[in-house]
Amino acid sequence: MIPSLPLFHRVAGQPVIVLGEGEAAEAKRRLVERAGGVVVGADDRAARLAFVASEEPDAVAAELRARGVLVNVVDRPELCDFTTPSVLDRSPVLIAIGTGGVSAGFAKALRLRLEAVLPQGLGRLAEKLGAARGAMRKRWPDAGDRRRALDDALAEGGAVGLLAEDAADRVTPWLEGAVTNSGGVVEIRLRSDDPEDLTLREARLLGSADVLAYERGIAAVVLDRARADAVRVVLELGEEAPEATGLVVVLR
Repeated sequence: MIPSLPLFHRVAGQPVIVLGEGEAAEAKRRLVERAGGVVVGADDRAARLAFVASEEPDAVAAELRARGVLVNVVDRPELCDFTTPSVLDRSPVLIAIGTGGVSAGFAKALRLRLEAVLPQGLGRLAEKLGAARGAMRKRWPDAGDRRRALDDALAEGGAVGLLAEDAADRVTPWLEGAVTNSGGVVEIRLRSDDPEDLTLREARLLGSADVLAYERGIAAVVLDRARADAVRVVLELGEEAPEATGLVVVLR
């Protein structure tokens, strides 16, 4: 599988080419229209995206690509410039699950599992937090304090609670009475190079850390559980130090 960069592409009011007949093509038309796009034919020179659902797509896909159009060919991942994920919609929250074209069925099954876990009010919570940006900046002028306060509020058992059915209703009381987290230092002793061996607490700490200080040799797949913008510092223990023990120091 070729690695891909996941993006959310805005197509509202924009032309999108959809070619082909049958259910596969109709599904792509519905997908485009649901996102506000305008379905057009291959002759539309303003279109920058195209979906092709036909038995012999090679030639038309090549022609479109030569015009600078990004192409998705149904059931032919080797001809695709982009793939369409299985989408869990809690608007404005969209969770996209992709496999790079390897297995759409697997992505769908995973989405259905998440559908049962994530509450319908998730979108309302996102909107409430968006509307509260000004109030949050006023209460926590420092960006680091603001991020830590939000992390704690959305954590399991937090003042808001990400998965609570009434989470959106808790935002205002939280802003009126929450106390800023003072931060701290936490040591995590890894048991293996498998991120699945992290406890829920350890995974949460890694995901919310501002700074990671870690020994050389820590598996990249473990460190990837941290935010991409977290500062990373390698601990230099010296030549006489014992072999790596899997130490990660999390600063919040």
